[in-house]
Amino acid sequence: MFYEPSKNDHKLPFNPFKSCIVPRPIAWVSTISRDGIVNLAPFSQSNILGWDPPYVMFSAYNRFNGDRTDTVTNVESTGEFVYNMATYALRDQIVESSMIEDPGVDEMSATGLTAAPSRFVKAPRVKESPVNLECKHYQTIVLANDTPGLFNSVVIGRVIGVHIDDDYIGSDGKLDVIKMRPLTRLGYLDYSSITDIFEMRPKGISDDVIRGMSGGSSVAKE
Repeated sequence: MFYEPSKNDHKLPFNPFKSCIVPRPIAWVSTISRDGIVNLAPFSQSNILGWDPPYVMFSAYNRFNGDRTDTVTNVESTGEFVYNMATYALRDQIVESSMIEDPGVDEMSATGLTAAPSRFVKAPRVKESPVNLECKHYQTIVLANDTPGLFNSVVIGRVIGVHIDDDYIGSDGKLDVIKMRPLTRLGYLDYSSITDIFEMRPKGISDDVIRGMSGGSSVAKE
């Protein structure tokens, strides 16, 4: 089949586009407002953008009344956020946090999660999450939407601190992703989690290149 997104002429009961780019990691972003109120919300349009230095991004629609989400507002007003890993074990809290829109409600507290202090940013991190990335706001890119009044705010953050729960570091020094079971977004109302891993090792390249592709070439800066 072929269809044009601008015409939405796929003739299917549901738009298939979101199922064409899968799986997508979920950015579970914690922020704090200028008034000191904690906000926590998941975003399924997110990913890594680089690693030297590391950047992450997430994209959020504005609300139909024209306001940006509390997360985007907080990031732009404070210049900080924490990208928490969303996992299968935390799936219920992730859904709950997505349903709260009142800016006066602390989603972390309301969903029974523990606010852990960050090292470099004021926003707390989710203690129950195995990975927390402290980020400084780098840039927001606004993407126009075909629906009048709507737009996407693509928020980019530079990662300045990484917290990893030691319980999820294996004896080989690698993160135990199977134990973490990161939650991923598919299309429709479908989700998945990482339960299977296999390695693909290119042929005909040097061990140094392999080590670099595996993240083993970085040297700690004094």
